[in-house]
Amino acid sequence: MVGPASEIAGQPQVEAQQEVEEAAPAAEAIEFDPHVVGDLSDDGVSVGDTESLRESTASLSSSILEYRDLHGRKYQSSKTTEYWAPTDERHIEGNDIAHHIALLLLDEQLTLAPISSHPQQILDIGTGTGIWAIDMADQYPGAEVLGTDISAVQPDWVPPNCIFQIDDAQLDWTFKENFFDFVHIRYMYGGIDDWDKLYRQAYTHVKPGGWFENIEIDLETRSENPKVSDDPDHIFKKWCKLFWDAGDKIGRTFKIARDNQMEDLMKKTGFVDVVHKSWKVPIGAWPQDPKLKNIGAFNGEFIDQSLDGFAVFPIGEILGWTMEEVTVFVSQMRSAIKDPKSLPYYVIHAVCGRKPEDA
Repeated sequence: MVGPASEIAGQPQVEAQQEVEEAAPAAEAIEFDPHVVGDLSDDGVSVGDTESLRESTASLSSSILEYRDLHGRKYQSSKTTEYWAPTDERHIEGNDIAHHIALLLLDEQLTLAPISSHPQQILDIGTGTGIWAIDMADQYPGAEVLGTDISAVQPDWVPPNCIFQIDDAQLDWTFKENFFDFVHIRYMYGGIDDWDKLYRQAYTHVKPGGWFENIEIDLETRSENPKVSDDPDHIFKKWCKLFWDAGDKIGRTFKIARDNQMEDLMKKTGFVDVVHKSWKVPIGAWPQDPKLKNIGAFNGEFIDQSLDGFAVFPIGEILGWTMEEVTVFVSQMRSAIKDPKSLPYYVIHAVCGRKPEDA
């Protein structure tokens, strides 16, 4: 999917051992270099070249799951969730691009958390395509890696130490307590009714001394151009507000990455040595800095192919827009993102914490 790792430089990685010596304060997003802007005639949105787990778990039967077809896109349902993003091939490709972007941000590391070099049990909640779980299984061949999701979109050919199962993270978890060395959750915004419960269950099932990590996107599209960022009527502000309204309407917030909620929830749940890191993530290859340009190029491709799928359920089904209205709005958003003067970006937050040894 990408070139050699040596060609891809991400942001500076957290020095794990130094970070955990004291709880990190709420992290500020990285600042773009004041000379970061590249060729404004190039929107750069396109990439161009583009005991055992089996004994400790119980899965939901796939017969209780339901796929929905909305305007040509496939969406997944479960007992508790009508998931807002598609599960079709186009979106799957986008998820794999999003995984690569996360690797770039974490400086080619699969975790922010300073986990043990020899973990035994790893859990990936909301595994999606399973790409993170597969990479973890390859990196830690002595570990058993379990990925769960309400949608069976994972590949058949996986490392022998990697398992996928259909499961709903919003139901009571059936794993053994104090079982996992590491629990990982990424990009579940808009899909969870009760984030407090999700964090509590992660705390219950991770071993004392083990780590829990959550990575989420703040959906507000921002701009390095003050004329755009200061415009209260700009489509960037309208776009995120519609998602916030949709989440509020159904009780599944799209705002979990805002207002320090993840870090606060991590501490409230009982995790210690909490680390919080955030990044400005450009949309499109407009930055001059080579690392940011590379990240932005991949992110531009991800956003470009994902916009319509993102909008159909929250804006169309939940808020009641017609498909024609959704299509026009998505087209306007896509044009605004590709406007060379927009300089768009959003912020990704990663938070991790350790369960106390005496818990």
